Amino acid sequence: MAALDELVRYDGKHVVVTGCASGIGACVAQQLGHLGARVTGLDLRAPGDGSALAEFVEVDLADPDSVDTAAAAIDGEVDALFNVAGVSSGIGDPLLVVRIDFLGMRQLTEALIGRMPPGASITSVSSLAAWDYRENAGTTMGLVGTSSVDDGLRWCAANPGALSDGGYRLAKEAIILYGMSRAVDLGARGIRINCTAPGVTLTPILDQLRSAYGQQYLDSFTAPLGRVSDAEEQASVVVFLGSQAASYLTGQVVSTDGGISAQRFIAQVSDVHTTQGG
Repeated sequence: MAALDELVRYDGKHVVVTGCASGIGACVAQQLGHLGARVTGLDLRAPGDGSALAEFVEVDLADPDSVDTAAAAIDGEVDALFNVAGVSSGIGDPLLVVRIDFLGMRQLTEALIGRMPPGASITSVSSLAAWDYRENAGTTMGLVGTSSVDDGLRWCAANPGALSDGGYRLAKEAIILYGMSRAVDLGARGIRINCTAPGVTLTPILDQLRSAYGQQYLDSFTAPLGRVSDAEEQASVVVFLGSQAASYLTGQVVSTDGGISAQRFIAQVSDVHTTQGG
């Protein structure tokens, strides 16, 4: 039986991390490097000095040609893929949010799956914003069920109401449902797929949200732990999910939100119990 500290290591593994230049992605890349991985990082720009990358590949997830070029530039088999790159609805362009956060992520993932051996893993970052993914699945699965970026864009054009709140919720719900929908066929090939759903985290994306909605919007997400998360503690869960320590986890979403999802669920159950006179 392997010791836990061995199971979380990535010695001899080739891993790919999107969003490697900042925030959670930069922390994921750094932690993976410390754990022995050969890290290929993808982003719009290269990270600064001190990164743990063995290789850097420039990519624009909003541009299908750029995604194809980046996928072709990644060398060899991929033992673990970490989809961390993303933007928030604070950029003010709902369709661009969906293109980057889901359609581009899915295109890259599908391009690399054929180069992933048994035992490989895919770990993506969703969001607390996708809290209602079950209730909205009837709509969101329409996007997940599209066959390409162009098909996804046509779906968005035909369903503008699904993007009316900024596109971020839709994209992050799609990440969860995409992982669940691929768990069976990927599992048959020995490949796991999971995601996390962070709450408010101290990353550059907060500046987008603060500019768009104000500090009071961020302050409204009060976690039972009494604080917001930092990027490193989000990254550690992502890295765990991609490791052999999580070898029997697939098709899952792990809420890394400081207890907010639990708080919401209990509030809903309590409301129903009170309404029914319990």
